[in-house]
Amino acid sequence: MQLSGAEIMCRILAEEGVTTVFGYPGGAILPFYDALRQSTIQHILTAHEQGATHAADGFARASGKVGVCIATSGPGATNLVTGLATAFLDSVPVVAITGQVNRALIGHDAFQEVDITGITMPITKHNFLVKKPENLAQTLRLAFQLAREGRPGPVLVDVPRDVQTALIDFEESRLAELQPLEPDAERVAAAAAAINKAKRPVMLVGGGVINANAEYDAMHLCEKLHIPVVSTLMGLGAISAYRQLFLGMTGLHGHERANNAVKEADLILAVGSRFNDRVTGERSSYSANKLIIHLDIDPAEVDKNIDSGIGITGDMVATLNALEKAAQPHDLSSWWDKINSWPGMDDDFGDEEAPRFFKALNPVLKDKDYIITTDVGQHQMWAAQHLKIQFARQWLTSGGLGTMGFGLPAALGAQLARPQSRVISISGDGGFKMTGSELFTIASNNVPVIAIVFNNSGLGMIRQLQTVQFAKRFTACELPGYVDFVKYAAAFGIEGEHADTPEALAQAVAKAWECRKPYLIEVCINPKNMVLPMVAPGLGINDFVKFADDEIN
Repeated sequence: MQLSGAEIMCRILAEEGVTTVFGYPGGAILPFYDALRQSTIQHILTAHEQGATHAADGFARASGKVGVCIATSGPGATNLVTGLATAFLDSVPVVAITGQVNRALIGHDAFQEVDITGITMPITKHNFLVKKPENLAQTLRLAFQLAREGRPGPVLVDVPRDVQTALIDFEESRLAELQPLEPDAERVAAAAAAINKAKRPVMLVGGGVINANAEYDAMHLCEKLHIPVVSTLMGLGAISAYRQLFLGMTGLHGHERANNAVKEADLILAVGSRFNDRVTGERSSYSANKLIIHLDIDPAEVDKNIDSGIGITGDMVATLNALEKAAQPHDLSSWWDKINSWPGMDDDFGDEEAPRFFKALNPVLKDKDYIITTDVGQHQMWAAQHLKIQFARQWLTSGGLGTMGFGLPAALGAQLARPQSRVISISGDGGFKMTGSELFTIASNNVPVIAIVFNNSGLGMIRQLQTVQFAKRFTACELPGYVDFVKYAAAFGIEGEHADTPEALAQAVAKAWECRKPYLIEVCINPKNMVLPMVAPGLGINDFVKFADDEIN
């Protein structure tokens, strides 16, 4: 059977179970768009290609499936770069399909020609330029396999326009699934023996636990052993924040109890964390006087940032199950007594106003089917510290790249991936100004995202860093002139309201929850509010910055 390349692209998407794609058309990708008209696949036209990649990313994080975004050649393709880098650093399975100029024009500086495979090589798991029409189908199949197998990540496929219009013999086919790597039995046994001897163990859960769908296996292990658990920013939700074993987030803005436990531990069982610098602080002090057992799907991550005494690579579920069988519970009561002497998750924020807005949402959201997405900045850290995330894939944020503007388009994708859930996007005014135009996409498709904008008329985290590192020499951190984001939303036909107190915010979210339509809530906060605790730059994980009262209120 002969089909055009564009028709084959649609067939492969359907073959891979794709139901929704996010994109923006242009000349080099128009043959594909013409074929897409005859497909059952839903296309969401975003306001910008960056929004398309973040939406595909949010779709993937919320569903566990591969997210798909589409762009044309040249500027369309380059506008995907930030979103692909975001997905790459957070190990999110995304397939990006870009149009390219005709093969005969490649290398001749044709209109809207750019070497997108060269540009994205460092920020994709793999990428392809399809030079032969007969290779198109298998290349797309391989792209999906690479995106989801092993350590997930983004894959880009660049398809010249004349490959899309070429007639090609097409056969239904499937690639053989890759078998997960089994963990080394001797290393598992050594890890279990070390855990059985540890007097002050801590389990550190990262985003890899969620990517591997191993959250229940991690929970069973820590419950059996009664080991305290801390989470990276990306691991939130792997263990419910309401569980007694959970100490909170660890890292630069980690909770005091969590960071102190990591510092004082004699063993860290790190599951699916790559030991980012925001997690470890000063690395030599982080790993001093303790054994680190590192579980990861990617051998390249073991010993890359922190030297581990025992590194185990392979299937996460199989590794955790093997550890659960071999490890035995023992008395950790003195360790727990020490842990409980440190300030807990609810004791870290002092008299600051901003955390109270986030804490007020917990009674509204508890046990509900919700998803939180965030931008990057102070609001992200307050949300991570004070929202009690209960389940995996309820917390979607840009961790590795720290992408401002991620939250709103990611919420669009997450809501379409899980229509039965309610998705709440939390942004600062700085990041919201970057991608707030995706309110148009949300409104035009009636996607019931609840958007919360924390407005301090500035770049709060920049102001905080200039307070700590630059002796309050503030520059380029203020956004003068008040923007009424409720009126901005109204321009797109979206209802909203202002919330001036934590109680008003909780009531507004409860109200928005009941109506299945987009809604925006603006919260004005004091620009002086700081994210506390904060680890001092270049110091150990429990060396916290001390702020004067006049610096934070």
